[in-house]
Amino acid sequence: MDNPHNASVAVVGAGDFIGAAIARRFAAGGYAVFAGRRNGEKLAPLVAGIEAAGGRCVGRTLDARKEDAVAGFLAEADGAAPLEVCVFNIGANVNFPIIDTTERVFRKVWEMACYSGFLAGREAARLMLPRGRGTIIFTGATASMRGGPGYAAFASAKFGLRAVAQSMARELGPKNIHVAHLVIDAGVDTAWVRERRRDRLGKDSFEPDELVNPVSIAETYWQLHLQPRDAWTHELDLRPHGETW
Repeated sequence: MDNPHNASVAVVGAGDFIGAAIARRFAAGGYAVFAGRRNGEKLAPLVAGIEAAGGRCVGRTLDARKEDAVAGFLAEADGAAPLEVCVFNIGANVNFPIIDTTERVFRKVWEMACYSGFLAGREAARLMLPRGRGTIIFTGATASMRGGPGYAAFASAKFGLRAVAQSMARELGPKNIHVAHLVIDAGVDTAWVRERRRDRLGKDSFEPDELVNPVSIAETYWQLHLQPRDAWTHELDLRPHGETW
């Protein structure tokens, strides 16, 4: 594989679906990938697959709620090759009735989905600003735009992450740092989502493209990164053609 880039991309929250697809897409584009998640040993298949395809990928165990851990992870990526892209992709989607939402649940969801995004964005900006370029992308959700029954913890965290992204975009855009926020307003095609939909809707099959493919999401992240700076997108919503909104 040709390697046109002496640059790295860091994926904070490199889970099995969206995060892994983003890692594969940027590796295919020539970037050195640094993938971080809790239980980093689960990254072994992703690392092996990227390397088998001729790419470069390093997997690390990462607690994105820890300031020193996030700073160290991004510094390692930057030390291997200049950090050009940082993707924050932690979800923390939970549903509890408000009277069953404990203090611990609310706080942990906020730490994972909002506070961790602030840490990742800030540390990425610190590395990118001296070079005057870079892309920082935050993964949002339907809950970034509206709260729903049982989603007080998740929606408040995702609302907060969206505000962090907006503030960073306004501050860093004039300094040539592209900050984008993606609203994934859809069910992602995973075994867990299919099982939940079967339980809720009582059906065993799905229409073609009823759920969004993580590969399609990853391609959108790639295209956002490639945008010329005279036509940057800050916020973009993604959903399958049949999704109501």
